Amino acid sequence: MAEFPHAATDKRPRKRPRLTWDVPPQIPPAMVPVTLYCGKEAAHIAGANQLLQSFYDGGVPRYASPPWRGDNKDGHYIFSIGDNLTPRYRILSKMGEGTFGQVLECWDLENQEPVAIKIVRSLQKYRDAAMIEIDVLQRLAKADRSGTRCVQIRNWFDYRNHICIVFEKLGPSLYDFLRKNSYRSFPIDLVRELGRQLLESVAFMHELRLIHTDLKPENILLVSSEYVKVPDYKFLSWSTKNGLFFKNLPKSSAIKLIDFGSTTFEHQDHSYVVSTRHYRAPEVILGLGWNYPCDMWSVGCILVELCSGEALFQTHENLEHLAMMERVLGPLPQHMVIRAARHAEKYFRQGRGVRLDWPEGATSRESIRAVWKLPRLQNLVMQHVDHSAGDLIDLLQGLLRYDPMERLKAREALRHPFFTREWRRCGSCCCTENTSFSCACVSCDCNLEKGLDERWTAAKASVFRML
Repeated sequence: MAEFPHAATDKRPRKRPRLTWDVPPQIPPAMVPVTLYCGKEAAHIAGANQLLQSFYDGGVPRYASPPWRGDNKDGHYIFSIGDNLTPRYRILSKMGEGTFGQVLECWDLENQEPVAIKIVRSLQKYRDAAMIEIDVLQRLAKADRSGTRCVQIRNWFDYRNHICIVFEKLGPSLYDFLRKNSYRSFPIDLVRELGRQLLESVAFMHELRLIHTDLKPENILLVSSEYVKVPDYKFLSWSTKNGLFFKNLPKSSAIKLIDFGSTTFEHQDHSYVVSTRHYRAPEVILGLGWNYPCDMWSVGCILVELCSGEALFQTHENLEHLAMMERVLGPLPQHMVIRAARHAEKYFRQGRGVRLDWPEGATSRESIRAVWKLPRLQNLVMQHVDHSAGDLIDLLQGLLRYDPMERLKAREALRHPFFTREWRRCGSCCCTENTSFSCACVSCDCNLEKGLDERWTAAKASVFRML
């Protein structure tokens, strides 16, 4: 088995000779009935001990790969828990599945540690995309020696026509954390810390002339899976059942970016559609071309989702998406509307100027209601944020500017007052001067200070009154 540690693959060939152990049999063996003997009978048959030795030893040799299996109809690798991927990795569980393939949690038998292995579908276009992702991961690893910004590649290999990329094992995505927490928002000081790290990672990529193009909470992973339970005062007036007045917060705020399968270089073609729908910038929808600012729009949408618990633009259709943008952020600039690509002209109507064909062009009453129920950006933030709301609104207005040329760059956003206002040191973390409870590191002693004690006492009194 020849593996490819990332440090030594910068000059690797795009393809390598297939090894005999991972090549499928050219002709399926004939189906011959097999007669199994009990132990005593087998002892009297010449050569039977060798033929049936594996049955008495527990089946397949300990570190062997399983028998060859075909892929499913979509090109996904078929596996069983406990199988080996090459003699080195043993499958422990399935972590997730996407368009690209599957991610499995495996045990590295050589280094004795858990790893995450991305098994790409065997279709050629996904294999090609995986090779590009490996190239990007190697560039990131070479530039980020500390390994604190992006997920670290361990190695990669080609197994039974599937590109397999081995990563360090991280915690849940921010989306999964929100989902398992009933989509309850993060405290603003935790949002501040997560946003700072996200912008640091994006700035790092942009300085390497790389554009992620698919930033979303699903592609931001917490480094640790540990969490703590804290009171959730917003739910005290709703219900005392099932612990609804508690919510989980990550014990560590450290995060890393993942999924570089759509990452592009600055000089490549930027005319096609990128980004997951909810986080897609207006210039992409209008067909105006895109560049680094499309990542910054996605960052703005993510920050809103972290502090509100819900995606800002929950839509699956372009016209409705543009109408939601105008509802939250105001009308689209005329100079962008006029330059819209031919395929986007149908979203607008002529009159005294060009305007969005809404609500006349809406596909349903439900679509109209979905747009009209959205508040303006300022009101949305104020509903979920107590202190720092003014700074956050100003930051989001800079990140969510329609014109990509006017949108904040990553380094500019990091210098925004939302991140730079004076901090006071508190235990092992930093908290803003005007915060009484939440902080970036929720496990530190500051959460037990007087502010929390007083609020928790009031919370318990409220619960008893409701009972």
